[in-house]
Amino acid sequence: MADRATALAHRMVSLGTGHVRSHVDIDPDVRLDGLHALVEVREKFRDRLGIQIVAFPQSGVVTAPGVADLLDAALSEGADLIGGLDPAGFDGDVDGQLDIVFGLAERHGTGIDIHLHDGGVTGTRQLRDIAERTAALGINGTVTVSHAYALGEVDATELDRTATALAAAGVAIMTNGPRHSMPPVLRLRDHGVRVFAGSDNIRDTWWPYGTADMLERATIIGLQGDLMSDAELCHAASMITDEAAAALGLTGYGLAPGCRADLVVIAAGGVPEAVAAHPRRFLVLHGGRVVGPAPETDFPDFPAISVTGGDAFAPQGER
Repeated sequence: MADRATALAHRMVSLGTGHVRSHVDIDPDVRLDGLHALVEVREKFRDRLGIQIVAFPQSGVVTAPGVADLLDAALSEGADLIGGLDPAGFDGDVDGQLDIVFGLAERHGTGIDIHLHDGGVTGTRQLRDIAERTAALGINGTVTVSHAYALGEVDATELDRTATALAAAGVAIMTNGPRHSMPPVLRLRDHGVRVFAGSDNIRDTWWPYGTADMLERATIIGLQGDLMSDAELCHAASMITDEAAAALGLTGYGLAPGCRADLVVIAAGGVPEAVAAHPRRFLVLHGGRVVGPAPETDFPDFPAISVTGGDAFAPQGER
């Protein structure tokens, strides 16, 4: 796992990603082995790539004996956030899973990142449950729900009701773009919900399409979400830069005096062209140091397999 993660981290850096959040499986079979491997990779890349690790219960929380204790241990041994997975659809116990996830977050003072694939009103009801718990604990701005396909499957009344709750609680939504449904990016933005971009795995058994290129991901989201005007293409770009950085809780980020020099120089006439035209990247800086791009031949062993089996959210350097 360390070798695969190292190869993928090299590729991310070369493509302009400066910070990534990745999910590592924690379950009764793999226990904390994957976490320990990624903690080592995080240290190895600390001057080139900021890595956040989510302790992710791929086999469930309530239905997998011992996982709650493993998640607790993971947060003590290097994980940055606690994850969750389809409280209704996977565990069949919404309150049971959320009690554990939010309880561990409160105990360890960490953020939360929950994968929610459950559709329709089953999904939006859970989104409002998550928003209610977030507000009750006063942890606004530290909770993310990944995918949230339900937001693209319900009628306008249900969508507006759920978006209002998410915005009030500061719960962010991650979308990777494609699938049978996608959260309506612009409508959620207009409600005040932070929506940012991620990649659903990198060429593994779950998802064969990932390339670790977040600029490409902005293009895909723009196409899927019907983002066509210059202003809308700029918003697509913000989903892999400013919005993603804010969701990851990064500080000192952006094009302003005093911020970190996390920059990507792109051969385009403007941000809309950068999203739409797949231009070449000429230079990548991380913290003021040149870290890329490097020729693809530098990484001949980049594998057709995910770093962790979970999603990756990768804010690129500001343009």
